[in-house]
Amino acid sequence: MNKKILIGVDLGGTKIMTGAISTRGKILGTPVKTLTESYLDKELILRKITCSVEKVMDELNISANDVKGIGIGSTGPVDPKTGTILECPQLPTMHFFPLRDAVQKHFGVPVFLNNDANCLIFGETVFGAGKGRKSVLGFTLGTGIGCALVFNKRIWDGATGTAGEIWTSPYRAGIIEDFISGAGVSKIYQSISGKDKSSLEIFQLAEQGDKEALQTWKEFGMHLAVPLSWSINIVDPEVVILGGSIVAAYKYFQEAMESNLRKKLCPVPAEKTKVVLAQLGDNAGFIGAACLVL
Repeated sequence: MNKKILIGVDLGGTKIMTGAISTRGKILGTPVKTLTESYLDKELILRKITCSVEKVMDELNISANDVKGIGIGSTGPVDPKTGTILECPQLPTMHFFPLRDAVQKHFGVPVFLNNDANCLIFGETVFGAGKGRKSVLGFTLGTGIGCALVFNKRIWDGATGTAGEIWTSPYRAGIIEDFISGAGVSKIYQSISGKDKSSLEIFQLAEQGDKEALQTWKEFGMHLAVPLSWSINIVDPEVVILGGSIVAAYKYFQEAMESNLRKKLCPVPAEKTKVVLAQLGDNAGFIGAACLVL
């Protein structure tokens, strides 16, 4: 097979998604999904990762000799240069764990590590919504908010590997992730309705036409315009890509986001910068991780 197979691992605090692609981005076989169980010891989580890779290789009837490399996109922060998970709230037992070296030692192939937001947007730049663009700014909206910058098909990691970690940026009485996250959606809904619901439940209520849920998503869009405007005014990208589980509700917050965003941008970006949705769906994480090998 001349080592044309790339394997990607999307490592989150809740689940691990592993799959293989060709160098042209075609998904090979069936991706493997397993629970992370992030409370487990780091060696047990490492074993879950290596087992998921082995299952992917077994289905394709290949060995490590057929694999060009393995990319891992992990919930962050991480240090891409050393391949180490840093103090990651979602993976409490893996703080300062040299994950890249551990996986590389197990399989004997090149292994690359970056944070999951970077990988998702990188995959979209190579094979998805940002294909052919030289400057891409991306946001992942889910449990938290992630941000990534890709220039000339290279992830911009920054001096310490934490470029795009905007989640802790001050906003109102707290930080931006207090509003732009699944918990943030619940917080907005609670302030409007006085009731506690998950972001998924609030999405389902919006689908039913619930006025309080629709107002929640409208306010979410208004809040989202703030970090988008900060970032676009600094980076001036060709395109902005939105991905992550929360974009399922995009039709409910798009208008509020767009109208508030354009008011906050410099005149030329306000006219020209496009905001689009990610195209690779649930597979974006492991596809982007696999792209690290390229």
